Amino acid sequence: MYNLIERYINKMSKEDIYNFAQSKNIYLTESELDYTYDFIKKNYQTMLQNPKLFDINRYRSNYSEENFPKIVKVYQEYLQKYSNYL
Repeated sequence: MYNLIERYINKMSKEDIYNFAQSKNIYLTESELDYTYDFIKKNYQTMLQNPKLFDINRYRSNYSEENFPKIVKVYQEYLQKYSNYL
């Protein structure tokens, strides 16, 4: 499973993140998009190793007040849906 995720992350583009966010009604600014892209590329392994201990609230200051609650909701939704596979 990790190899599949790693291959996807390595090929992932900012456009992929932007499109996914828009599909969830999250409209990222350029700086939010840059931050999210860099964060995922650098931290996805840590998040996968222990997703239930990952504190998303630490990153609130990197997102607008409108976007952050939406991001938390999507994160929690996917954590609940896929945590058994990690």
